[in-house]
Amino acid sequence: MSEQVTDIRFWADREKKIPDATIFWQKAERLSQVLANQGKSNRRTQIRRFYDEVLRLDQDAKRLPEEQWPSIQARLNLLVPKAVYAWGRDNLVSEEFVEFIKNSVKQIDNKEDLAMFATFFEAFMGFYRKEKKEQ
Repeated sequence: MSEQVTDIRFWADREKKIPDATIFWQKAERLSQVLANQGKSNRRTQIRRFYDEVLRLDQDAKRLPEEQWPSIQARLNLLVPKAVYAWGRDNLVSEEFVEFIKNSVKQIDNKEDLAMFATFFEAFMGFYRKEKKEQ
């Protein structure tokens, strides 16, 4: 497994909230290439389910008051066991996808981090659509 590819860092400078300049193009494209070329794992429909959930969480985080963040973070953390389940269930997703989800969720401490993850996932999905030809 390629730790460098699945361990995406959102921020070049977390304190100053400066994003990694390569995250939305080079890193998203590279991750899509790796995950798309893993045989029958990582079907677009499965990956899309995770993407849709991240978008829902991001929208909830933007519209709900700050005191609701712990609820959103709990739901965000639920992505990890869902990914592990999909991996264990006939390899619907790959171990690398699970690692990507784990590494991403670990970085999310607030609404801004979640927004960065959602935006990265959007960029990844654009490249993934091109890379993964099947339905």
